[in-house]
Amino acid sequence: MATRPTFGQWLKHTWLDIVTMAPMGAVGLGVYIARPAPSRSFPVIFSDSEIVLPEFGNPLRDEIIPIWLAAFLASIVPIFVIPLMQARIRLFWDVNNAAVGLLYCLIAAAVFQVFIKWLIGERRSHFLDVCKPDLSLDNDRGYNRKGFGALYYTREVCTGGEDEINDSLESMPSGHTTAAFAGFIYLYLYLNAKLKVFSNYHPAMWKLIVIYAPVLGAILIGGTLIIDEYHNWYDVLAGAIIGTVMAFSAYRMTYAAVWDWRFNHIPLNRAAPFAFAPGEGDLAHAVFTRRADWGRMTNYSDHHSKAKPPLIPPSIAISPCQDGVATDSISAFQSLPSVDLADGLW
Repeated sequence: MATRPTFGQWLKHTWLDIVTMAPMGAVGLGVYIARPAPSRSFPVIFSDSEIVLPEFGNPLRDEIIPIWLAAFLASIVPIFVIPLMQARIRLFWDVNNAAVGLLYCLIAAAVFQVFIKWLIGERRSHFLDVCKPDLSLDNDRGYNRKGFGALYYTREVCTGGEDEINDSLESMPSGHTTAAFAGFIYLYLYLNAKLKVFSNYHPAMWKLIVIYAPVLGAILIGGTLIIDEYHNWYDVLAGAIIGTVMAFSAYRMTYAAVWDWRFNHIPLNRAAPFAFAPGEGDLAHAVFTRRADWGRMTNYSDHHSKAKPPLIPPSIAISPCQDGVATDSISAFQSLPSVDLADGLW
């Protein structure tokens, strides 16, 4: 699996995913443009003309980040970063598994959330502004002027545009946030595995910043939807949960682990099982970092499969002290291995 396949070999390996992704994308698009399935009842005003639920009476505003841009960023940023990491990793199957996993989570998350929008939905914060209800149109039909105090109506009393009303009834969950968290949490998991931020050595702080930058991006995209009042806070939370679950699921499908730092960088082979033994597999060196001997093919197995003595000898902790200083301290630290400054950066 370490060698780059021909196009025919790759297609034989991946054709089933391609066949699955195409109809899934088509189904998602079809459901996205469909009319909302449920007919919700909603209160408008009390008898004294006070709005019952003012949180749904916000003005319709332009989106700060439109849905197409959120989906574009959630896909294009990981698509840019993954090949960039190959400047050091240089493995076809790492690019393949990372890209395929990204498509898994983006497509699955999109289909998942559009079905919830279509079958369940919720009113957007600007629903009443878009609906423009005229209560004289109810004619006491169906579920209009029903419920406690005869406060509830259906969309039959709306006089706004059909498309805007349909869209305003599909707030739950947030598609922006679903896409953002699917793509950016997946990128977070990928960067963590390749940089070995949580592993067996003390990494540089810039790595912590790099892996959490995508998480910040996803949160900011979700936050803009509350600022521009295009979504309720719980719509954003639901989208974040869906996107995160899909990201974790897709990453684990294509890589040997999510949190286990010994294996979470290793792309899985569709045709052969992974043994989950340190140093196992021909792609065990598929990491970006070079600290602590990570990514060095010649000594990967020795370094990560065999126990090594601690960096600071145990004699320091138990040696007798003279004037408050361990007698073996100087000799112990003099015996520490030297560290290449360039390695400290990566």
